[in-house]
Amino acid sequence: MSASGVLSFTQQGWEQVLAKVKRAVVYLDSACAESLHWGCGSTRLLEAVGGPDCHLREFEPDAVGGGAKQPKAVFVLSCLLKGRTVEILRDIICRSHFQYCVVVTAVSHAVHLTANHVPAAAAAEMEGQQPVFEQLEEKLCEWMGNMNYTAEVFHVPLLLAPVAPHFALTPAFASLFPLLPQDVHLLNSARPDKRKLGGLSDVDATALTPELLLQIRCLVSGLSSLCEHLGVREECFAVGSLSRVIAADLANYAPAKNRKKTAAGRASVVFMDRTLDLTGAVGHHGDNLVEKIISALPQLPGHTNDVMVNMIELTALQTEEENCNVVAPGCLAQSNDTTAKALWEALLNTKHKEAVMEVRRHLVEAASRENLPIKMSMGRVTPGQLMSYIQLFKNNLKALMNHCGLLQLGLATAQTLKHPQTAKWDNFLAFERLLLQSIGESAVSVVLNQLLPMIKPVTQRTNEDYSPEELLILLIYIYSVTGELTVDQDLGEAEEKVKKALAQVFCEEPELSPLLQKITDWDSSINLTFHKSKISVDKLFTSLRDIAGARSLMKQFKSVYVPGNHTHQVSRPHPSDYPVLILFVVGGVTVSEVKTVKDLVASLKPGTQVIVLSTRLLKPLNIPELLFATDRLHPDLGF
Repeated sequence: MSASGVLSFTQQGWEQVLAKVKRAVVYLDSACAESLHWGCGSTRLLEAVGGPDCHLREFEPDAVGGGAKQPKAVFVLSCLLKGRTVEILRDIICRSHFQYCVVVTAVSHAVHLTANHVPAAAAAEMEGQQPVFEQLEEKLCEWMGNMNYTAEVFHVPLLLAPVAPHFALTPAFASLFPLLPQDVHLLNSARPDKRKLGGLSDVDATALTPELLLQIRCLVSGLSSLCEHLGVREECFAVGSLSRVIAADLANYAPAKNRKKTAAGRASVVFMDRTLDLTGAVGHHGDNLVEKIISALPQLPGHTNDVMVNMIELTALQTEEENCNVVAPGCLAQSNDTTAKALWEALLNTKHKEAVMEVRRHLVEAASRENLPIKMSMGRVTPGQLMSYIQLFKNNLKALMNHCGLLQLGLATAQTLKHPQTAKWDNFLAFERLLLQSIGESAVSVVLNQLLPMIKPVTQRTNEDYSPEELLILLIYIYSVTGELTVDQDLGEAEEKVKKALAQVFCEEPELSPLLQKITDWDSSINLTFHKSKISVDKLFTSLRDIAGARSLMKQFKSVYVPGNHTHQVSRPHPSDYPVLILFVVGGVTVSEVKTVKDLVASLKPGTQVIVLSTRLLKPLNIPELLFATDRLHPDLGF
């Protein structure tokens, strides 16, 4: 099995799609677009479509239909073909002139049967048949207006966005996040006639909402396809309550039974709940350039894992802010540029200082190859120095095109190095180190009292002070790193002071950010009273206490050794038993964590192939967004 299994899995899937898109109008949803973006690049799709016009469109209710000279459409969707998704399909087709429609879904037919409440026994008898897809094909012809037109519906497992040969993300599951104790109360309220769940340790598949269970099954279907591509029979392990449900579903996934019987290889698949350690996700101790880039630069629209790189420096336009939207942004994913891809993988695997030097080296070599008048300079890499190299390419179209991917990564680096957020990164790191020292020596109440003077209303804040969102990041860090709390009067009083200060800050914000709108359930601070704000902050602290207790269930996992005697040693499977280790972090992962996993396995178990998968690439601000989300139990599945 090749080391780039996640990449070949993704590219093989997209080749099946590309074989269908010639001279077609192609509609993609955001998750599939992100898989394409990292796996093949949009250029590959445009080449396969052919023709002078660009016919790529976002799959949405207001999407433009096909004109009289556009008889063919291909829809590439990450979700179930059901409900609202089918309604959007119908509306687009009905306002078009299509005579040939292809619908590709990343969700297997077996899961469509589950979504349509077909019993497992009946589904097993349908092996080889695809009635749900066949019924939709008939509907497509009906909407096109002629039953003799051509319609195809089929499944391709477009699960992954491969960031590196050993690391991939699942864009369609970016919002999937482990459960908290407060979610148990909500689950209990929905099952009045059943036995109450005592806590997260009691949660199993039967306790979850139908939407969340179906979301898990969609993920499991894709992971089973990945294991088939890798040629392995998987042994599933789990750490955390939601991971336990996912691992059990993959282990018992009925359509995979025949695959497991014939698979030549073996693999460990370890699922892990992000909530067991949020410190690594919100902390700033990861000495990695890519983490700083994704924290500093704005998110690429429609994406969860890439950023916008301002390309205006390579044009003749002035660098005023209003011109930034005139030029299409650059990005980090460079799937079709070998040199840029090599640099990207180096950035993922090196420390900050080495990474910026590597960027400089690549720019110098590229400029030398193009005979550009470069002036060598050694010593510390500065953003001004990088920009001086990048601007050498500005008026040389051939050189610019030859090194476009490299220039995007170079600009991303320069823009991050001079971004105010990068200077603040070091402030965060210093405060986190101080917190660690305080937590080691004092109670949490003392740490909260240290944080209190830093909670300032907007009228008193400077650029050096923490915004409300940044204060939430620090609070998550404190509660996650502390672990199980000793609840006493001092803690209660300290929390109450912090709650009141935060509630007042929220009220005085001139404009509530999307995160604060989510937390307060209020669009504007104008009508946000202190009382309403305080209720929201009280709920927020319930989540923080849930985080602190997240590892209390880990007591049963302190040892994988099962006592036995010398004549009969009881043993159980262990993740290190197999040549392939697939680690899936439910709730997101950072670049530094991926590197740590890779390095640890290489040192402790040389020869083991490691693949790290996760729902999304994390920056600190993502954690409060995921943690305080209200739809964890009821994900939007598109119907």
